[in-house]
Amino acid sequence: QVQLVESGGGLVQAGGSLRLSCAASGSIFGLSAMGWYRQAPGKQRDFLALISNSGSTNYADSVKGRFTISRDNAKNTVYLQMNSLKPEDTGVYYCRDLRNNVWGQGTQVTVSS
Repeated sequence: QVQLVESGGGLVQAGGSLRLSCAASGSIFGLSAMGWYRQAPGKQRDFLALISNSGSTNYADSVKGRFTISRDNAKNTVYLQMNSLKPEDTGVYYCRDLRNNVWGQGTQVTVSS
């Protein structure tokens, strides 16, 4: 059974940085494309970033140039480095294993102005 556990969320001031981690278990992690998504209060869950099993990346326009997705296959972990955070980045951040269509439980990020 594939499980994903996010960590690294918290409260940060505007302009600050956070790094989220998503640890995977129960799958052949290196075969899976992985993604990060965000759900703001009262809104739908939006795509933020994706990394393929070969390391290719893709970003939503709203985070391009500020967020960086990366992966460490030896640690079965995907990361999201978030810089220049804005209050509108506030929300619950989820990682997703696209190959197995499994979601993590989410981690809260709050950016204060």
